[in-house]
Amino acid sequence: MEKVCLFKSCSPEETRTLARNLARCFQPGDVVLLEGDLGAGKTTFAQGVAIGLGIEEPVDSPTFTLIKEYHGGRLPLYHMDVYRIQSPEEELGWDEYFYGEGVTLVEWASRISPWLPEKLIQVELSHGENCRQIRIEPPLEAMERICGGLNPR
Repeated sequence: MEKVCLFKSCSPEETRTLARNLARCFQPGDVVLLEGDLGAGKTTFAQGVAIGLGIEEPVDSPTFTLIKEYHGGRLPLYHMDVYRIQSPEEELGWDEYFYGEGVTLVEWASRISPWLPEKLIQVELSHGENCRQIRIEPPLEAMERICGGLNPR
């Protein structure tokens, strides 16, 4: 079985729709790494995840706050942007998020790699000519749960 799912998105709405559908498969404790250059669509993807979880409040980038928490949906959503972390040793209660009852989205995750759990869902967004490519790599045992209901193109 292929370990990666590839998708093409030609609009912010397509990105949100893919993320919304993906979020319906998430379970408590899922940790999603969002990788991509500035403007690749990470915040748009996070907005779709929030919609898929049933969260109604607006979602924006947590760049200056590090962590934003969203409640009121099927599962809590913890959206992290750890780009500004000076040292991963900064105690921000990683375990409470990574092993808690919600879904955690982490942007710039390589900055805190020693604190990340072993099982991760990696999502990479990259620019194309007119569209973006979205690459999803879940743990092998979660492949069917994560990618099974999505339609790659």
